[in-house]
Amino acid sequence: MHIQQLSVFLEDRSGRLTELTRILAKHDVNINALNLAETTDYGIVPMVVGRPELAKKILEKAGFSIGLTDVVCVNIPDESGSLYQILKILTEENINVDYMYAFSNRDVALAVIRTADISGVSELLKKKGIKLFSQSDIYQL
Repeated sequence: MHIQQLSVFLEDRSGRLTELTRILAKHDVNINALNLAETTDYGIVPMVVGRPELAKKILEKAGFSIGLTDVVCVNIPDESGSLYQILKILTEENINVDYMYAFSNRDVALAVIRTADISGVSELLKKKGIKLFSQSDIYQL
């Protein structure tokens, strides 16, 4: 079980992130999780959104460079040690995490994880009793 993450490449220019979020808001695309990674000349914004295909289409039309990537979205309790338990499972199976971002809202924590074998990681975590978010949990209908 996996979901699609939108990766947006932004020029390092004032207001570009604001423009990105304005376009998504205008088209009623909800942002569930977002991270901003900066390099010298541009930023990369990996995000989980409610309508990834629509978001990709409208953002490309607006001149943004977009990629869609499969990721695992883990639902973990918002308590000490929960993330450690997930990462321990991956480490014990020699699975490298390419990148990850997470957030919590005091009821539940969400971790978005990218590895080389998304399907394998999904199956492993489900087998270990870890709840994964599905597309229907995240995406707007």
